[in-house]
Amino acid sequence: MRYAIFSDVHSNLEALQAVLAACRAEGARKLFCAGDIVGYGANPKECIDLLRELNITCVAGNHDWAVCGRMDYGNFRDEGKKAIDWTKKVLSTQYIEFLNKLDLTFKTDEFVMVHATLNKPNLFQYLLDMNQSQDTFYLMDRTVCFVGHTHRPQIFAKQNDSVSLAQGLKIEINFQFKYIVNAGSVGQPRDGNPQACLCIFDPDLNRIEVKRVTYDIAGAQKKILEAGLPEMLARRLSVGQ
Repeated sequence: MRYAIFSDVHSNLEALQAVLAACRAEGARKLFCAGDIVGYGANPKECIDLLRELNITCVAGNHDWAVCGRMDYGNFRDEGKKAIDWTKKVLSTQYIEFLNKLDLTFKTDEFVMVHATLNKPNLFQYLLDMNQSQDTFYLMDRTVCFVGHTHRPQIFAKQNDSVSLAQGLKIEINFQFKYIVNAGSVGQPRDGNPQACLCIFDPDLNRIEVKRVTYDIAGAQKKILEAGLPEMLARRLSVGQ
């Protein structure tokens, strides 16, 4: 059984459609989303519809919580706040209720998934380096934890008390280790690569690989501008920042 895990769709329908097509091409039988379905982009309704139609298991991200009123987003950047306000206006009650019901964590026999960190997942803290990974590693009762939130694909590995950052984004699982895999972002990558991210996990072959796919960036940008959302949200898609 091959799994596909992705994160941070951020209402980018063009990117989501490309990632789902890549998931099918990879033969992934089950799909999972590590949060932030909405925010920034111009198609929140369509993205939620697609995830629900395909019965994709999702956990809550901070933008999802902000839209459904479960957190104060006063500390978001101005463009983020404007996107949340716009999204709240265009989503009907059924969509808000869907976001409100998302759990913060999800487990299978092979992995655990959370948007940000396993410690205090409701605070949506950033996990950017090896020091910040320690608390999540401590709480892991599975070999692999999939996260998002930073929009930067990374793989951290821990053996005993030693944590390292994997060189590259493809690993063979060693069960003497634990792994935190950041699946990057579907709809707004921030690692300098504008291509959308997805992660393929094959527990039968003990392999994990983060992959990139091209999508219609210009189409997504046009929709953002036509919706009256901040220009910067469109501009950054071209540069992956």
